[in-house]
Amino acid sequence: MEKTQQNLQSVKLEYVKWGYHYLVSNALHLLVTSLFVIFFVHVSMLTFDDFTNLLNRIKLNIVTVAFCCYILVFAATVNFMTGPRKIYMVDFQCHKPEPNEICSRERFMELLVFVGSFLEENLAFQKKILERSGLGQNTYLPEAVLCVPPNPCVAEARKEAEAVMFGVVDKLLAKTGINVKDIEILVVNCSLFNPTPSLSAMIVNHYKLRRNIVSYNLGGMGCSAGLISLDLAKQLLQVHPNTYALVVSMKNITLNWYWGNNRSMLLSNCLFRMGGAAILLSNRQSDRCLSKYQLVHTVRTHKGADSCSFNCVYQQEDITEQIGVSISKNLMIVAGEALKTNITTLGPLVLPMSEQLLFLASLISRRILKTNIKLYIPDFKLAFEHFCIHAGGRGVLDEIEKNLKLSKWHMEPSRMTLYRFGNTSSSSLWYELAYSEAKGRIKKGDRTWQIAFGLGFKCNSAVWRALQTIDPVKDKSPWMEEIHRFPIDVPKVESIMS
Repeated sequence: MEKTQQNLQSVKLEYVKWGYHYLVSNALHLLVTSLFVIFFVHVSMLTFDDFTNLLNRIKLNIVTVAFCCYILVFAATVNFMTGPRKIYMVDFQCHKPEPNEICSRERFMELLVFVGSFLEENLAFQKKILERSGLGQNTYLPEAVLCVPPNPCVAEARKEAEAVMFGVVDKLLAKTGINVKDIEILVVNCSLFNPTPSLSAMIVNHYKLRRNIVSYNLGGMGCSAGLISLDLAKQLLQVHPNTYALVVSMKNITLNWYWGNNRSMLLSNCLFRMGGAAILLSNRQSDRCLSKYQLVHTVRTHKGADSCSFNCVYQQEDITEQIGVSISKNLMIVAGEALKTNITTLGPLVLPMSEQLLFLASLISRRILKTNIKLYIPDFKLAFEHFCIHAGGRGVLDEIEKNLKLSKWHMEPSRMTLYRFGNTSSSSLWYELAYSEAKGRIKKGDRTWQIAFGLGFKCNSAVWRALQTIDPVKDKSPWMEEIHRFPIDVPKVESIMS
């Protein structure tokens, strides 16, 4: 834990530079927009006599006025042609599996005992992990894993994928009323299940999407792949006008259950659960009034060049040739380093100037003046009303809560998502946003910060601004039938990563 705090204290100047470079690169658009706002505010304050005098002066200076109009039109055209298109989230939907797929702790342990491949000490180890993980009694596993005996095969994995993908997309299309033929971009991500034909091809075939659809299937990118898919869709929407983009993020368990006795690989059995989400994005200006959110920023950080970061979460075979995902004890340190890099780049884009000046002053004092002053950690609560932090595990959430100085209220969506649905990989952020909506917390103008971590090692962020106050009664989500039960007090115990 101390090493993680030290990582957040040691900030490289290059990451600060990246954030300010992004800010400066958009300065022209901000300047032109500001000038137009000032112009129209000034014009709105003119009286009838002022307009009369203005017209008389225009007649005497027609050449000057024409030149000024030309400059204004030229500047507006340049701003419109070079400025980024605004990206809107029309709506999103999370998957809620069937009741027969609920896996309590008792059912989980019964399954492990029945399989008979785990040593007694490893059965006790997994039970201990479950008790400390922050997961509740109603998380979900697919039928192929829960049935007796388990039946992990490609056919069952496809069945799980179809249930999740088609389930969320059907509900999303019903909520938005969008014709599937209007979807021109499709991005699907699932880390460890990558069949042929691909998951994206399965969606295209099932919904008979258009022949010229731009589709991508991302694999092996871990729990942060949801925001990578979001960023990819954002980039594509910048070059395809008047377009809808469908993003599908999911976790597939069936073929990725570990049956061996390597303890570093047993963690994934206890943390990961079934889930998925579908998000509909648009760059159509006409969709602004219908959309829930506007995408303000995406910031991606990749630490794969560092071998320690690259190897901290690694799929491989154990000594008995059982395939699993090994999770290193260095995960918390690596995650802290990736988070430090990401928030240092994001800070100049979102933080108030007062926080930026305090941070820069402490940074200059430490780096240039060589003082021992403690590096100032900006207060991100001044930049965001809501936080959706990837529900990767209780230990990760504890560290982020402490280092970003967040309150229990801010952490509630993440902790309750981990408790109710478990770690659903790249889709967990959307269960968290759905929780905040179901609680009636999202008001017009509110800003939400989504933070995701993933193997590689990556840390990615997305910033949203609410375009409307979300009515939880009208909005159907997997939380609505039981939101009155939350928050639930989850007893604190020693971290499983300690």
